[in-house]
Amino acid sequence: QVQVVEAGGGLVEAGASLTLSCTTTGITFSDYTLAWFRQAPGKDREFVAAHHKSNRRSYYGDSVKGRFTISRDNAKNTVYLQMNSLKPKETALYYCAAGRPILSSLRGEANYYYWGQGTKVTVSS
Repeated sequence: QVQVVEAGGGLVEAGASLTLSCTTTGITFSDYTLAWFRQAPGKDREFVAAHHKSNRRSYYGDSVKGRFTISRDNAKNTVYLQMNSLKPKETALYYCAAGRPILSSLRGEANYYYWGQGTKVTVSS
């Protein structure tokens, strides 16, 4: 059975940093592209970042470029999201997902097979 478990969410002040982690079991971690999405209250789920399984490159949503960093440790079956300079509007439930999307579909949530339950990030002003 596949499990995807996020951790690291919490309450921080605007401008602070936070690192999320996501650990998977039941899949061959290195065979999957890992991504982070987020969903703010009343809004659609939004692509944040992805780390491609093959070319090992990172891809980011426009709003987080230069502030967020995604990384993965295949030996630990874990992907991380380092978030810097957080803004109140980034308060959301952050989800980790695993899939095998083609490059042009990296940002589409429908292309990911396995999802975690999410970890809540609250950024106070």
